[in-house]
Amino acid sequence: MKLHLVFPNLRRSLKSFFPILIIISFLTPILIHDFTPAIAQIPRQEIRGVWMTNNDFNILRDRAKVKDAVSQLRQLNFNTIYPVVWNSGYTMYPSAVAQTKGIPFLFRGSDGHDILADLIAQAHRQGLLVIPWFEFGFMAPQTSELALSHPNWLTQKWDGSETSISAAGEVVWLNPFRPEVQQFITNLVLEIVTNYDVDGIQFDDHMSLPHEFGYDKYTAALYKQETKKNPPTNPKDPQWVRWRADKITAFMVQLHKAVKARKPQAIFSVSPNYYDFAYKLHLQDWLNWVQQGIVDELIMQVYSSNMQNFIANISRPEIQQAQKVIPTGIGIMAGLRTNPIPIHNIQFQVRNAQERGLGVAFFYYESLWESAPEPPEQRLAVFKNLFRTPALRARI
Repeated sequence: MKLHLVFPNLRRSLKSFFPILIIISFLTPILIHDFTPAIAQIPRQEIRGVWMTNNDFNILRDRAKVKDAVSQLRQLNFNTIYPVVWNSGYTMYPSAVAQTKGIPFLFRGSDGHDILADLIAQAHRQGLLVIPWFEFGFMAPQTSELALSHPNWLTQKWDGSETSISAAGEVVWLNPFRPEVQQFITNLVLEIVTNYDVDGIQFDDHMSLPHEFGYDKYTAALYKQETKKNPPTNPKDPQWVRWRADKITAFMVQLHKAVKARKPQAIFSVSPNYYDFAYKLHLQDWLNWVQQGIVDELIMQVYSSNMQNFIANISRPEIQQAQKVIPTGIGIMAGLRTNPIPIHNIQFQVRNAQERGLGVAFFYYESLWESAPEPPEQRLAVFKNLFRTPALRARI
């Protein structure tokens, strides 16, 4: 075909196509604007968890009961289990690290098996994540082998006393500023992450230090070395609070780095109290941890029976800030043996958390339907309606 015949035909084709090009060029920025936010705002994995505590040991020690518990949680559309692995100065798994410190192992399964390994295997078969919970953190009973064997590891108040009253009774606190303490805690955590097929590790409000503590000789000398001042007598002194909180933060940064080096996709989960309380009274600057990017999941404990207080706490700005960047949930009290919680309270709190785009985790498994003011069947019927569709989380 000759060129002088081709170009007129081509010009006619382009001319007819030109209006379409105009429309595409006009719509493209609109389409990009409309669809890009939708892609960026894909809902994050919703936390639907439950803690399994020492109170659940009669279940944890029995393979058949664990199987039934995990199957029931799966049927109710839960997706995460947080089993305790460090409580009262003891590990809930056979720990070589603990044995080197003279800590005996007390929590074998009914046939001598490793209860943590069994729970992980059974949960994974059902598609649930298992994130072991480092419950006691720096806290320990004063009569524990750990405290008695390493008295120099403990910190103290201004008056020289070493104990405080907690939900677990009278306890002492390991000094989070001592390298030996930091190494011990790190070794325990890495032992779990290395030896078990866990999906992460969780630290709660005891990975901290009550603000009255830090007046031991080691910490006082370290503070004077770095600030040229003696620790102030007022434990709430802002500079003294900030210095100690920053030291705990520095340790958490290093712990996060160690965990990720061993298992890069492990979920580094924290479950503190609301920020003002955590920072001012327990030197736990967890909002800083979130901002530094060392937290993969946040569950803020809101154990309040007052519904107005509950709503106020789950509406705090730090929660809204966290849920923009990581999966965020609310810790809800399902009941204690000495303090049963009505099911309508639980239902109210879950619904209000869900309305704000928040996940939930319940404290603790047994109290979901036992030690309760209602029959187990009635509570189970309510739980069947809390999570109506599955929301399985991706395994690492």
